[in-house]
Amino acid sequence: MDRIQLLFSLDANYLPQLRVLLSSLALNNPGEAFDLYLLHEELGKGALAALRDWCARRGWGFTPVAVGEENFRGAPVTAQYPREMYYRLLAGELLPQGVKRILYLDPDILAINPVRPLWETDMEGNLFAAAAHTGKTELANSVNRLRLGTNSDYYNSGVLLMDLGRCRKEVLPDALFRYAREHRRELVMPDQDMLNALYGHRILPLEDARWNYDARNYNNYLLRSGGMQDVAWVMENTALLHFCGKAKPWKPNYVYRFGVLYRHYQQISARDWV
Repeated sequence: MDRIQLLFSLDANYLPQLRVLLSSLALNNPGEAFDLYLLHEELGKGALAALRDWCARRGWGFTPVAVGEENFRGAPVTAQYPREMYYRLLAGELLPQGVKRILYLDPDILAINPVRPLWETDMEGNLFAAAAHTGKTELANSVNRLRLGTNSDYYNSGVLLMDLGRCRKEVLPDALFRYAREHRRELVMPDQDMLNALYGHRILPLEDARWNYDARNYNNYLLRSGGMQDVAWVMENTALLHFCGKAKPWKPNYVYRFGVLYRHYQQISARDWV
């Protein structure tokens, strides 16, 4: 089997969450070998060494990629629109040419089942594969289609399977920078908005209940599935549980159903990273 290539992009504030995600991947993907790529602006040598050592103990690869200002000459960059908003979309430009396919994951995710079926998805000539969160967010889908002038669903960029060979030909820095410059007043979630506005027609839809489950929306998944997608179904079938939104399970007073599961993996991770 080929090794699964994973991409992350974060600063030091999200390192604890990345460790939880990596521990969940290791536990629930037995026998898999991963190669990790980390796009960052400036993470300390100690943090990078700890990640490299943890990966090495499991036979995983680890390649940190420091991204500098020279990669973003001409890019609109402000406090509201930092350079990081371009990283995942420009992964084809920033990663080694030998990386042909990669799976990007936000760090606020748990992997509770194997991800290989997602990795092996036939992308049917698309640039990306991603899920749109429906149900409770269907109104938001409609608003975002109107706001961005698109016909497709509004895809969440927190789980993004990328054909980097095609991206290198079609996702061009100048086009991204030009769109950001011309539409900066309309961008609410800049990287996600640009993904949808520019490339929504080149995205293969994924089933969100399996590959990008919005942990806030348990009742909606249950309702729209006719009661099938209960907790037992999620534990057996959902691979990637995504803690979207401002409320986070590592913060006090988290009220959503899967917060206790996240805290369980925090405990596992604390032992795993000793």
